[in-house]
Amino acid sequence: MGNRETLVNIGDTQSQLRKGILDVCILSIIRRGEAYPSDIVEEMRAAILHSLEGTLYPLLTRLKNADMLTYRWVESNSGPPRKYFSLTEKGLQFYQELESTWNELANAVNTLAAKKDSLANAPSNSIDNL
Repeated sequence: MGNRETLVNIGDTQSQLRKGILDVCILSIIRRGEAYPSDIVEEMRAAILHSLEGTLYPLLTRLKNADMLTYRWVESNSGPPRKYFSLTEKGLQFYQELESTWNELANAVNTLAAKKDSLANAPSNSIDNL
C-alpha cells in the first residue's frame, strides 16, 4: 500500500487533537465569568494551547448561534466597544457534559499510556501486522 509515513502525518493528528479540545478549553475559561476574546487567547497561550483569533471568532460565533453563549457590549476607554461573552444555562450544561467526557477520555488515555507490561498474547512482530 505504500510507505506508512505518507499515510500518517503527526502535524495533522496534533492539529485534530487540538481542534477537538478547543470547545472544552474555551468554555472552561468563559464559565469563570465574562470573557473578552483577547483574554481567552491570552489564557490559551499561557496554557500552551495556541489558539489564534482567526480560529477563536468562528468558534465563538458557532457557540453563540447554538445558544451556548451570550454576549454584551461594553464601552472601552481605548477604542471601540468590546464584546464580552458569557455562558448561557444551556452552555453551562454543555460544558459540564464535555468536561465529564474529557475527564473520562484523559483518564483512559493516561491509564493505557502508563501500562508498562507487554500484552501476553501479542505476536513479537505485532507492528508489522497492522
